[in-house]
Amino acid sequence: MTTAAPTEPLVLRQDRDGVATLTLNRPAQRNALSVALMGALQAELDRIKDDRAVKVIVIAGAGPGFCGGHDLKEMRANPGRQAYEALFAQCSRLMLSIVRLPKPVIARVHAVAAAAGCQLVATCDLAVAAESARFAVNGVNIGLFCSTPMVALTRAIPRKPAMEMLLTGELIDARTALAYGLVNRVVADDQLDAAVAELAAKIVAKSPYALAIGKEAFYRQAELGLEDAYAYASQVMTTNMLARDAEAGIDAFIAKRPMPDWQGR
Repeated sequence: MTTAAPTEPLVLRQDRDGVATLTLNRPAQRNALSVALMGALQAELDRIKDDRAVKVIVIAGAGPGFCGGHDLKEMRANPGRQAYEALFAQCSRLMLSIVRLPKPVIARVHAVAAAAGCQLVATCDLAVAAESARFAVNGVNIGLFCSTPMVALTRAIPRKPAMEMLLTGELIDARTALAYGLVNRVVADDQLDAAVAELAAKIVAKSPYALAIGKEAFYRQAELGLEDAYAYASQVMTTNMLARDAEAGIDAFIAKRPMPDWQGR
């Protein structure tokens, strides 16, 4: 499929075995993040937040590219400070909601992830890329420094590679993205779906309570100083130890029994 019919949703959702796959569905526009597309993705994430049947979210792109960034035509059609501020505030809320979602989010990346599309990859908790995937924060090429994508990028990869990507706007290949730490795995193009499914299945098997408390702690402690991070993490571990899932899991491990059916608390 190369084009989305007008009646098709901007985000396609498919649920299977505890995994909700959200597919950006503006293939003819390389899934550019229009106001409407960001709103549709936000709405799906909000619905999934309290859906106990969903343990992992996968974000994918339809058609020939993962995501080409913001919709530049839409942006230039609505010039002015107010419109631009609203757009970037909406995008920031979307990225923050992915980080704050109490469930792991995996980016399934094929072809090109550029500008805000690369930001989306960097924001997701995990990313699996096809061998042919490429990445860029290329706004500088058109006189627009990728300042908001920079926020996610500099929290995902070291400063020197991030600065080179931001200053040059050049595409990097999947193997370079793996070396930088932007993605977790690179696989043959025809193995992308299988690799994403395998990774998601491993996470689905874990306690959803432990995943939720752990994901929140991961991002919060990263913003703290070392001593404060240990103090905070110690409180999180204490809370986790008192949870029913931890008690049942530890007892099963000690008794050499199979892990229990997680209660999610």
